[in-house]
Amino acid sequence: KPLPYKVSNVSMNFDIRDGATIVESELTVVPNDAAEGGDMVLDGEAEALTLLSIQLNGRDLVEGIDYTLEGDTLTIPSKVLGDGTGKLVTKVEIEPETNTQLSGLYKSGTMYCTQCEAMGFRRITFYPDRPDNMAIFDSVRIEANESLYPVLLGNGNKISEGSTEGGRHYATWSDPYPKPSYLFCIVAGNLGSVESSYTTQPSGRKVHLEVFSEPDNVNKLDYAMESLKKSMKWDEDTFGLEYDLDIYNIVAVNDFNMGAMENKGLNVFNTAYVLADPKSAADSDYERIESVIGHEYFHNWTGNRVTCRDWFQLTLKEGLTVYRDQEFSGDMMNSHAVKRIEDVRALRAGQFSQDAGPMSHPIRPESYISMDNFYTATVYSKGAEVIRMYRTLLGKDGFRKGMDLYFERHDGDAVTCDDFLSAMSDANEVDLTQFGLWYSTNGTPTVKYESKYDDETKTFYLTLSQESNSDEPMHIPVAVGLLDKVSGKEVVPTKVLDLKEATQTFEFPGLEGDVLPSVLRGFSAPVKLVGSSEDEEKDWAFLAANDSDGFNRWGNGQSLYASLIFQTLRGEQLSDSKTPEYVFEAFQRTLALDGDDYSIQAYAMVLPSESTLAEELEVVDPVALHKARGDVKKSIARKFQTEIRAKYDELTSAMQSSGEDFQVDATSIGQRSLRNVLLDYLCAVNETPEERDAASALAMEQFESSYGMTDRYAALSCLVSMDGEESVVARREAALQKFYDDAAGDALVLNKWFGAQALADLPDVLDRVKALTEHPEFTLSNPNRCRSLISAFSMNSAHFHAEGGEGYKFIGETVTKVDKLNPQMSSRMGGSLIQWKRYGEERGASMKAELQKLADMKPISNDLFEVVSRGLK
Repeated sequence: KPLPYKVSNVSMNFDIRDGATIVESELTVVPNDAAEGGDMVLDGEAEALTLLSIQLNGRDLVEGIDYTLEGDTLTIPSKVLGDGTGKLVTKVEIEPETNTQLSGLYKSGTMYCTQCEAMGFRRITFYPDRPDNMAIFDSVRIEANESLYPVLLGNGNKISEGSTEGGRHYATWSDPYPKPSYLFCIVAGNLGSVESSYTTQPSGRKVHLEVFSEPDNVNKLDYAMESLKKSMKWDEDTFGLEYDLDIYNIVAVNDFNMGAMENKGLNVFNTAYVLADPKSAADSDYERIESVIGHEYFHNWTGNRVTCRDWFQLTLKEGLTVYRDQEFSGDMMNSHAVKRIEDVRALRAGQFSQDAGPMSHPIRPESYISMDNFYTATVYSKGAEVIRMYRTLLGKDGFRKGMDLYFERHDGDAVTCDDFLSAMSDANEVDLTQFGLWYSTNGTPTVKYESKYDDETKTFYLTLSQESNSDEPMHIPVAVGLLDKVSGKEVVPTKVLDLKEATQTFEFPGLEGDVLPSVLRGFSAPVKLVGSSEDEEKDWAFLAANDSDGFNRWGNGQSLYASLIFQTLRGEQLSDSKTPEYVFEAFQRTLALDGDDYSIQAYAMVLPSESTLAEELEVVDPVALHKARGDVKKSIARKFQTEIRAKYDELTSAMQSSGEDFQVDATSIGQRSLRNVLLDYLCAVNETPEERDAASALAMEQFESSYGMTDRYAALSCLVSMDGEESVVARREAALQKFYDDAAGDALVLNKWFGAQALADLPDVLDRVKALTEHPEFTLSNPNRCRSLISAFSMNSAHFHAEGGEGYKFIGETVTKVDKLNPQMSSRMGGSLIQWKRYGEERGASMKAELQKLADMKPISNDLFEVVSRGLK
């Protein structure tokens, strides 16, 4: 529903003082011709704001006559505002120092910063705090103590600065582009920085770039700066999009609920996605930093210049921008197959689970109590898959044409998912109406396939059918290639089939022999795929050996591993099964590869995760599943122990000969990844005292000799799960102490130290986690620290779900404490209990009981209430 009055221009003044910050806001209020009339309603969270004064056109307004203040809204009747433009000035007091929600203006360490998405601006001042009110923030003045807070930052360009009385100073910022309130940002702190510049093409604008952090961390900012410059060039080259201001600032903040925030010209980042050096950051951290830096930069166009009309359209900016950062990362690592494997592994392990649970929702949700609960894997990751399907259906050039038309039509506007679909449709003159069902359909569709070859007509027939929660068939792009059944050669290269009916048969004529289909190449749609072959495992083995599509070659190998794990889980006699033979052949073939695509090789040897495997089961026994997966890993490790150790030693020698010149390139990352996968297998051979001693000695040797965090942390992760003899325990404890000491208080390294212990496979891991909550370095108020221990334990499935329900009680009690501090965190942690129906009668009853305790809690935040109430249904 359109706002009766909109704010067109804003001027603000922040007077930051310890214990009380005064915020004065001048809003230019204009009637909205698109609305049907009504009063002006301003959002303002009652517990965060104290209203000191309010004026309209210079006249003090009187409560009860000129305005009403009820709950979290301030209402000014239309008769008071009139029909013309007005100047509304409010003065409020806020207390950032006690803001543990980390929403609005809050203090993190010695720094003040803001987080306004989704609904944080209403914790700063009274305002129509919704994304369709796009205003120009003409002037934002920030004043603070100069010695404590020498750096004062805001959106846009700095227009003035100077000193004031009492050792204070100010800076004034102006943003010439209209923006919604969720993109507002200020920062005040004692910060160090690295500086650089970038000249945009083709316009030649010279942009000042600066990345800020606490002074002690300045030596860890260079990689973020390089990633920013790569992002700027990539967006110019790929989509023709240039940056549009003279300044681009990034600030790293230790206390932050999310990964990062795309505030116009002033990105605020969780330190975990900015700070990096070889001794503190693993390869996965470097990759995430590059990806998230790119993601927030790409938002400048897909999110800032064109934003979403309302929060139901969140995937419009997030799904699109995740797709863009995925493509950027694939280009930077020079391997889209590796990137695709990483993204789909995460999708299957996380988003598929969400689609199957009580919080299942379409990528465009239909309702919410707290918008913060819908920053989900569905909106982001599945949303990105929907964007990728546009690219698959329309081709590279067609997708670019659609993007160009989208910006041409909507630059400076707040729009909907339908507007994006229309731009893609109109630019390519195709009807995408049926494709639009992806926006409104929850759950993961299933695509089934069966095939036959007619020797007489030399024709291959592929029949596809679909099942989903949609009342009508969806439009699903299914990428298919055909391989000759004898030679394994590709006889029909990748072709995209448009599955638009409940069942369709596609014909491939002119084939001189029977073929095997490689279906859903590149994971062309976010669906579950079910075949009907009489000997499916034989087909998987053939495709794992011969498929030209890197993703499907990996995927078919994963299917073989999963089949063997499930047979082991069911207690079947493997002596009667061909599966072990297929698995051993695939593993041996992968281990023997001698190319330089080490990352693909590593991924091909890693068994499917427990969370991915659980998605294939109606009722999950996490303890039994963990054991079955572990048994399969041990059987592979024992059979190929000599070859695995030889490959491990070969890689160790190659890496040592390159010296300590640490490189973050595809080859170096791949080598480290492969060696650490091999170490994990070698440490799985641990059933006798001699084997445990050898495994712990090998892991300790890597731990002590490694220069970079990637290899040290991999070794530590093996050691923390080792138990038994005194020598084994001594190595484990020595490694943990050494890792802690070497961290020297570094928050991000300590997060890894907590996380490794929370994920350990030890019988007393819950007792260890409880003890760590009393550690002086642990706090529930810091989201990163909380995630590293509490959330990590909830992902340690076999121990979280251990019989007796003590893991559930621990999480329930912790969520109760966290909800009083930070509802965004408590709702995410509470989500670990909501799939109770999948875990059998006894476990389910225990999980449900903890959910009920949370639901009965008084008071309870909206964020947590929404999650637990949906979980109890």
